[in-house]
This record gives sequence, structure tokens and C-alpha cells, in this order.
Amino acid sequence: MAQAQRLWDKGEALNPEVLAYTVGDDYLLDRLLVEEDCWGSLAHSQMLAEQGIIEPEDREAIASGLRAILAEHRENELQIAPEEEDVHTAVEGRLVARIGDPGRRLHTARSRNDQVLVDVRLFAKRHLLDAADAVCALCDALLGLAEQEEETLFPGYTHLRQAMPSTIGLWASGHAEGLEESLESLLDAYRAVDRCPLGSAAGFGVPLKLDRRRTAELLGFSRLQVNVQAVQSSRGRAEAQALFAATLVGRDLACLAWDLHLYSSPEFGFLRLPGNVATGSSIMPQKKNPDVLELTRANSAVLQTHLDRVLLVSSRLPSSYHRDFQLTKEPLLKGLPLVRSMTRAMELTVRGLAIDSACATKVAPEAFATHRALDLVREGVPFRDAYRRVAEELAVGNLPTDRPLSELYAVEGSAGDLRLADARARVEALAKRATEAREHFQARLTALEESS
Repeated sequence: MAQAQRLWDKGEALNPEVLAYTVGDDYLLDRLLVEEDCWGSLAHSQMLAEQGIIEPEDREAIASGLRAILAEHRENELQIAPEEEDVHTAVEGRLVARIGDPGRRLHTARSRNDQVLVDVRLFAKRHLLDAADAVCALCDALLGLAEQEEETLFPGYTHLRQAMPSTIGLWASGHAEGLEESLESLLDAYRAVDRCPLGSAAGFGVPLKLDRRRTAELLGFSRLQVNVQAVQSSRGRAEAQALFAATLVGRDLACLAWDLHLYSSPEFGFLRLPGNVATGSSIMPQKKNPDVLELTRANSAVLQTHLDRVLLVSSRLPSSYHRDFQLTKEPLLKGLPLVRSMTRAMELTVRGLAIDSACATKVAPEAFATHRALDLVREGVPFRDAYRRVAEELAVGNLPTDRPLSELYAVEGSAGDLRLADARARVEALAKRATEAREHFQARLTALEESS
């Protein structure tokens, strides 16, 4: 199929080096946005027809052509050439080649500015929900481990020195609760990007009677981004909100990966990683390397660089649109799928963990020092005096450690106060929010693809 003419082309030749510089990798990245661009065009054309701006038969031809382009894309047969610059030109060019003049009417009352905005918002919505689903699954795996090993004793650390006795249940459910908070951030970011920018054109609207709320409804957005200048100035904000939430998840994953890396080492020996997530060495036959953990740690930093790039590019500009915003797209398109992959890798790791039954024996006698001090407090000794007495006992090696687990963890606020049923209920409530959002969103998009 012949390549499409660039949407801004007025006939004057552009220096090939300048074209290559300004396009960059957009023509490659934009293959990730073909579905979103077709959905936006389906909604826009339907609204134009309902408002009488284009004829119903033109809209029918446009919808038929866009469905064919979607099918071509889903068969992996649609490529975007560097000369086409972006997905918008590629889709419109193929549409015109298929249906002729009706395809040329599609761009009425919009700009590439609001096209890319709606594409990126739709992409962010899909992938934030994918990340949320992955975090829910990882929380489920961690809570399952906590339930299974609720009373399995092992050392708790501060400063990588033994501090107090802990349990695998406390450790696993602690990571789950941290991820639960980041899951809330993902859903908050979803709400932040769930605002439709389409119809703002280049930031000054168009002097035609549009129904922008109708377009938002067709695309499954919960509300409209009203002020057309604010729409363009918001480039980078929605991307940053989504990537900030992803970066918080990455922080949690890096912390979990660090623990798993440390505690599965022979020197600690509390956990054993599943063999199906370990890689080997090309020279040392015995090696089972925790590459998945190391890459998760590293990728948490990569996520932050994506966020930093968006903030740095978008926070030094005056209002309205500037080409600088082109550089905020790649971090989002790469960052959101990355956090989902990282989370999925950690879920597979956690579900296959084996706990070493000997880890309770690794608790050093001095880890019970605080419990001994509190015994004295219960006898009426002031805490500061109890603290010093225990320090003296430690100095001569006289510290009892044969304490039953029920005594150590029976009270509220202690290491055994896990409330795992409550934790599951909270995660399930957040999962339900994500599911409801996905069902609404997907139902709208399905209806849009099937409309004629």
C-alpha cells in the first residue's frame, strides 16, 4: 500500500536529516498506539455524523475502513514508515487509500495534538489496569505465603543486623501491604488520566458545533477535560501521574527483590528460589543465578528515569503546545508495560518459594533482648532501668531464649498481629475497583468497534 502523505505537508520538501531528527523513533513507537488511534477516530467520526458535520454514509465508510485497519494491525501486517512520521498519518493514509474522500473528512475538527493526547490517555488507562491486575496477583501470592507460614520464626533485621524475632508471615504480609498502598496509587492515576481531551484540537478549539461529552462517552472516559488550552498544557502531567504510580510499585518490587536475593543466599538460607526463575552460568555448572531479582532492582531505577524524563521535559515550558512534548510519549509507552512485566516476574518467584525449616534456628539470642526488657516492665521495672539490666545480662551471656511463639506474638501490635483476612478483603476491594473499571472501559470500546 502506498505511503500516506504527511498530515501537515503543504508541498514544500523537508530536508531528510531534519525529518529524521524530528521524527526520531516515533514511527516505531506508534505501532503501540494503532488500536488507540483507531478507537479515537471511530468515536470522533461518530460524533461528527451525529452532529451533522459529516454524512452518515461517510461515517459508515470510515468505520468499515478503520475496522479493516484494526484487523490488519492485529494480524501484525501494519507497518509505519519513517516518512509517515506517526500513527495518525499511517492510519489516515490507509483509510483514504481504502475508501477515498470519506477518509479525507475524518480529520475535520481535530488536530494531531488532541489525537496523540487521546491515544496516550487510552494507552495509559489500559496499561494502568494491567499493572493493577499484576499487583493484585502478587499481593495474593504474598498473602498466601503469609497464611502458610504465619508462625514460621526467622530473624528480623535493621541495618542488616538482627533486631527482633520475626515470622515469614509478618515479612510476606508486610510486603503485601506496601504493594496494596501502591495499588491504590495506580487506581488514583487511572482516575487522573480518565479525562477525554478529544475535540480540543491544537489548544484553541474549533468553530464547529461539537459534542465533546459524547466523544468522551463513546471512548469510555468518565469525564471531559474542558478548557482546550489546559488540555494541551496538560501534556506530561497525565504521563507523570501514571509513571509516578508505576515508580512506587517499582520501589516496592525492588525492596522485595532485595530481600529475596539476600534471604535466599546460602549465607542466610531462609528461602529457596524456584528453579524455573533462576538462570545459569556459561562456565560454572553449579550456578543458579537470581537474575530476575537483580533485573527487578535495576528496572525500578529505569522506571524512575522514565518519570524524571517526563517531568524534566514538561516542567520548563510556557502554556499551550510545544514539540518538546513529543519526548514525553516514549517514557509512558515503555514504562507502563515494564512495571507490569516486573510485577509478574516477582509473582512467579513468590509463588514458587520454598521456606527452609531451619530458619527459626538462625534467630540469635540477643534478638530476644527487647522481649526480656518488656518482661521486666510487666513486673513494674521502669523501661530505662529494664533496658540497662538486659544490656548487663547480654554482656555476661545470660539471656533466656526458650519463649513460646504464642507468648511472643499473641497481643495486638505484636509481630503476630497480621489480620490476614482484613488484608485480603482490602486487596479484593481494590481488585474489584480495577475489574469494574476494565469492564466499563472494554464494553465501550467493544461497542465502538461494532458500531456502524
